[in-house]
Amino acid sequence: MSPVRRLLLLSFACFCAAAPARAAETVVVGSKRFTESYILGEIVRQALVSAGVPATHKQGLGNTAVMEQALASGGIDVYPEYTGTIARELLKQEGSPPLAQLQAGLAAKGLKAGVPLGFNNSYALAMREDDAQRLGIASLSDLARSKAPLRFGLSHEFLVRADGWPALQRAYALPFAPGSGLDHGLAYQALAAKQVDVVDAYTTDAQIARLKLRVLRDDRDFFPRYDAVLLMRARLDERPLAALAGRIDEAAMRAMNGEVEIDGKSFEAVAREFLARGQAAGPVRPAASAPHPQGFVQRLFAPDLPRLVREHLVLVFASLAIAVALGVPLGVLAHRHPRWSGLLMGLVGMVQTVPSLALLAFLIAIVGTIGFVPALLALFVYALLPIVRNTHAGLASLPPGMRQSALALGLREGQVLRSIELPLAAPTIFAGVKTAAVLNVGLATVATFIGAGGLGERIVAGLAVNDTAFMLSGAVPAAVLALLTQWVFDALERWLRRQPY
Repeated sequence: MSPVRRLLLLSFACFCAAAPARAAETVVVGSKRFTESYILGEIVRQALVSAGVPATHKQGLGNTAVMEQALASGGIDVYPEYTGTIARELLKQEGSPPLAQLQAGLAAKGLKAGVPLGFNNSYALAMREDDAQRLGIASLSDLARSKAPLRFGLSHEFLVRADGWPALQRAYALPFAPGSGLDHGLAYQALAAKQVDVVDAYTTDAQIARLKLRVLRDDRDFFPRYDAVLLMRARLDERPLAALAGRIDEAAMRAMNGEVEIDGKSFEAVAREFLARGQAAGPVRPAASAPHPQGFVQRLFAPDLPRLVREHLVLVFASLAIAVALGVPLGVLAHRHPRWSGLLMGLVGMVQTVPSLALLAFLIAIVGTIGFVPALLALFVYALLPIVRNTHAGLASLPPGMRQSALALGLREGQVLRSIELPLAAPTIFAGVKTAAVLNVGLATVATFIGAGGLGERIVAGLAVNDTAFMLSGAVPAAVLALLTQWVFDALERWLRRQPY
């Protein structure tokens, strides 16, 4: 058996073993990519489990549009949301409509909102207190009148939301350019380092007090109320979650955010302690001595490491298997038909230039779901170019007369390809497969944004809470996996060269 055939069979076996399944009765809880959403999502998951309902938590899935698509497709069943976001982003309504009015619009989408958690977390703009005092800025109208050259560090979602920067800029005639988007957690770090002067904030953010920020008063009442609720699919039974209604006020939510971002507790621990208290809403009192934030080693070897590595490897090698199965024939086709070669190589190269998040969003719309499938397809697309190009290059490097001699001896086209050309081009083809595998190890971290899991979960969560150790606990294993993948493919290449054709 030729080395290429062995490689194809190995790839097919990897793909067949790489189909994660979801239990039909399991409730999937989602959360967005900021601290509060992680905490609330984990509270919901643990509350369901305590009520005897199997549940999982897909963390850090991205913006409202991704969450809506995830609910519509059944990728998730419930996630924490805010009434102002539901009204403006999902239903395109103005003002602060009551929950009953929102329910009517959500019903048409097969959704419902329930379990009001008890607090309002409004959007706001915030500045360093000393700068705001020096410039005499206390409200958004004051900001509009300011002539100071202020630098803005706004989150990506706030820059495009219906209740975000474009409408806010029009409402107050703000004469500022927003600049490039920043991750919400990193924006606070940039503000503290005086790299930006104004950021968008949530009024329950723990960093507001820690960094001594001034929240600018919304004197024209632009922002609607953002009462925290659970947005869910209409068929979901919300009774196991009813005990959460009204249990969290703004002080309690701000304190829980601080326990994660300042004290270094995990989302799971904060949620577990909140549920264990079992008391009415009220401020969460800090422990007598705050726990020391977990270091890199503790983060690295946390209990979720085996699961994350498994999910990461499944994504990488399942996508690689599909890329090999399609990329090698495409490379052969490009070599056999030179007139098509330029077009085919151009198309494969063009899709390689599409930004990963844009490709993921496009694939979500195409396949109608989030999670494993669109992430698998995206990684497959990115793995195609080196495999197709190296297959074409390997075949083109062979002496032209060799194929003619084989045909003259009576061999058929397929026999020449399988028995002579592909084995001789195998080292070049294998180099392309190895390159694709190593690249996909890094690219697979982006799959976290659509709920496909993997080591990117730690990187994204670390960004959300501005925790360098947390980010490194995902980045370092990903780098190690890339090195191990390189080593395994080098060893496999040496073994294949020793095998008889």
